Amino acid sequence: MKIGMNMFLWTTHVSLDHEAFLRDIKVTGFDGVEVPIFEGDLQHYKDLARLLDDIGLDRTAVSAMGDPSMNLIGDASERASGVDYMRATLDKTHALGATLICGPLHSTLGHFSGEGPTVREFANSVSSQRLIGDHAADLGITVALEALNRFECYLVNTMDGLADHLAEIGHPNIRAMYDTFHANIEECDPIGALTRNAGRVAHIHISENDRGVPGRGNIPWRETYAAIGSIGYDGWLTIESFGRGLPDLAAATKVWRDFAETPEAVYRDGYKHIANSLGIH
Repeated sequence: MKIGMNMFLWTTHVSLDHEAFLRDIKVTGFDGVEVPIFEGDLQHYKDLARLLDDIGLDRTAVSAMGDPSMNLIGDASERASGVDYMRATLDKTHALGATLICGPLHSTLGHFSGEGPTVREFANSVSSQRLIGDHAADLGITVALEALNRFECYLVNTMDGLADHLAEIGHPNIRAMYDTFHANIEECDPIGALTRNAGRVAHIHISENDRGVPGRGNIPWRETYAAIGSIGYDGWLTIESFGRGLPDLAAATKVWRDFAETPEAVYRDGYKHIANSLGIH
């Protein structure tokens, strides 16, 4: 397995200015970082890829869609805009040198209809995801869709629901991500949610119940790591944590207080937590 650090802790736009953080993440022991894909052209991500290669950090990508005019489960115009946006996002992911992108890339983050998902919305999602999956396949990229808690989205909130939807989509490049934070909110049995759907899982986020330092909260970590081992998972374990450094991101993730004494504590203590849990010394 590889241990990664999601850069959302600092920014939604990683640049060469973050070199010092990136080098310290490498020194801490991480195998790679998870890079947000939003603004920036292809050359920006190619330049960032060269820096990461120089440091010796592998990478995955993460993104989200917050504009209802690009809703992948909306009307035909919204879906077309959303698919175009995702194709461009995948092109940037490829320029970065990543082969996996994760996130709630199935519907508009924080946008609600006032009721649960409809048959039509699921059908629209199938159509959108198959088009996205084809472009991802051309680039050698896996898209790991994320089940979010009910306060952030309404299309898929549980791993069982996500797995059922992936079966409808039926595309090998569209798979699932398991996130311990969201599972802790939505799943009656977070461990069973992982093991039941192991065949769909392409990526795992290690996130504490308060989105702070992994290992300091109430996630059942011993059972979680045992389950990860039992299913034969050999992908990334990526820490996702949030802070108040960026007001817009803090507002979007509902972060109103500091969850750790410093950002360094999050990734340094978080790395120790994962490494000790896996028996890496």
